[in-house]
Amino acid sequence: MLDGLAPADAPTLPLYAVTPVGLDGFLASLPAPQAGFLRASGFAAKAQELRLLPGGEGLAGAVLGLGPEATEAASPWAFGGAPFALPPETTWRIEDAPDPEAAVLGWCLGAYRFNQLKTGAPSRSQARLVPPPGTEPAQQEAEAICRGRDLINLPASHLGPAELAEAVQALALRHGARSEIIEGAALAEGFPAVQAVGGGSARPSKVAVLRWEGAKDGPLLALCGKGVCFDTGGLDLKPSSAMLRMKKDMGGAAAVMAAAEMLMAAQAPIRLLLLVGAVENAVSSTAFRPMDVIRTRKGLTVEIGNTDAEGRLVLADLLAFAGESAPDLMIDCATLTGAARVALGPDVPALFSDQKAVVNSLLTAGLEKNDPLWNLPLQKSYGSWLDSSVADTNNVSTRPMAGAIVAALFLQRFVPADANWAHIDLYAWNDQSRPGRPEGGEIQAARAIARAAVRFLTGPDNAGR
Repeated sequence: MLDGLAPADAPTLPLYAVTPVGLDGFLASLPAPQAGFLRASGFAAKAQELRLLPGGEGLAGAVLGLGPEATEAASPWAFGGAPFALPPETTWRIEDAPDPEAAVLGWCLGAYRFNQLKTGAPSRSQARLVPPPGTEPAQQEAEAICRGRDLINLPASHLGPAELAEAVQALALRHGARSEIIEGAALAEGFPAVQAVGGGSARPSKVAVLRWEGAKDGPLLALCGKGVCFDTGGLDLKPSSAMLRMKKDMGGAAAVMAAAEMLMAAQAPIRLLLLVGAVENAVSSTAFRPMDVIRTRKGLTVEIGNTDAEGRLVLADLLAFAGESAPDLMIDCATLTGAARVALGPDVPALFSDQKAVVNSLLTAGLEKNDPLWNLPLQKSYGSWLDSSVADTNNVSTRPMAGAIVAALFLQRFVPADANWAHIDLYAWNDQSRPGRPEGGEIQAARAIARAAVRFLTGPDNAGR
């Protein structure tokens, strides 16, 4: 059972969810002493405002303010602060939530803390929730997200390429999928760009492959994830300050693994191909170098303009491999560029696609699931910025502009022409704790991907086929 949840038969206290508009009516429904207490305390039902209700035997319940905005009140984050704001070791049921599934999701995500590497008991335990019937999909989403957060939060000393590949195998076992690890000579031959990126590390690179059939002969979704378990920048070494969070450089892999888990748990009527390129970009005498020319699975040669632009090389081979199966929809996720963060900040991943139906499906799903994305253009006139005098393409532009767009244009060269493809450039991290989003690793875009993929591939308009 997820942290923060309790069995259905556990005794509970009521947690009332109240908006400012509904406050007067709620107060009128309470016993006079409790209503008087809330009035005297100045409770105004502001977002995240919490009051405990006194009763004859001590604690009779609690009231959580949702704020005046309807969309915010129905978001998961409205309930994300409750597990640690309520008294520890208490158990609750939510009354009058605008969206029970969102409330359960927010509660579970707010109850999450990464404590795996600490000795002893946690400094403070969470309050627990008995989830209402019918919220099992939200619980499945929360479980997938929390598992992905764990992967991102693990330091590189504990999560290298082998461990990340093993996590894909474990995911396959949980859901009856098939898995394969490509390594050694087979990796060098079939995924030469992946091999080049990890060539400087003592920990061998791997490509983890998961295949699952939710529907025989159903539409095929291919998910590709950048799994750079630590990124030093390679010989184009990052400054120390830029390396501090580079354990999160496998956040794209964690995101697509979470999306895959959601789809499999929901028994989506599709086929799924999940690819994770698990590597470490390290510095050694065997590391790839600036101005090297490497080959890729697709056959294109790439001049290395910068060894710190390694994630796109990993994805290049994964996308080429995925394209060989002619998927009905391809989506890749990666912590790819700082330029996307400059443009959109940490909370909004950048979405790139030339396919309007793909873009619309993802943007709509992102709004519905409180998992936002923002579409940036694949500006074709910038493609020449990747020209090389010695190879088919360079991995970086010589111009210090439009870095996220240029990276997406590089990836597009490895995608079949006219494919339904989207690239998502995400941050995968919370810089500070907020309700439902504790500081540390974060799974972004997975819920949007899971909803959009099913709708796109199996919806009434059959848009994806």
